[in-house]
Amino acid sequence: MRQEVTSLLITPPAVEPVSLDEAKLHLRVDGQEEDDLITGDLIAAREVCEDESRRAFITQTREAVLECWPAAPWIALPRPPLQSVTSIKYTDSQGVEHTWPSSEYIVDTASTPGRVRLAYGKWWPWATLQPGPAIRVRYVAGYGDDAEDVPQKFRQAIKLLLGHYYENREAVTAQVRFNLAPIPMGVRSLLLVDRGSW
Repeated sequence: MRQEVTSLLITPPAVEPVSLDEAKLHLRVDGQEEDDLITGDLIAAREVCEDESRRAFITQTREAVLECWPAAPWIALPRPPLQSVTSIKYTDSQGVEHTWPSSEYIVDTASTPGRVRLAYGKWWPWATLQPGPAIRVRYVAGYGDDAEDVPQKFRQAIKLLLGHYYENREAVTAQVRFNLAPIPMGVRSLLLVDRGSW
């Protein structure tokens, strides 16, 4: 049975993959009257693109949450690419939190998604875990700290989706009453080109 891993955002990216100036150029907008609107749409477009591609674009801190140790000798961490692992903590049945020593595992940043692998001859901790989300893996993910580090296909997808949001500010249009597609096909094709089943 496949282990369910939830990934929580702890520290958001410091910058956006597409700047406000780039966004306005793409939208052919002059002036500053709509800067707040465009900034909000830009963040929403990036979040949707990250969700749809199942990736982290700009460096961000995340936390993978598990209810039990996996049967496999690794934990796959959602939202690649993985940069590093900060800590692995687990809470036992007595409610005591423990930090698992980094000497017990190897951080695999080459795989997609990245993984925490058991070191040679090591085992997952034997302690009985508390019910619920007892294991937390704190890690850093993303292509880098700058917009230029993000692959162009993802930046283009953000701009296309931003244009969709900017032009369609309601769930339906006034001319023809139909529901708008939540993600235009061109955006989806950019985001799904190399998305795995993770």
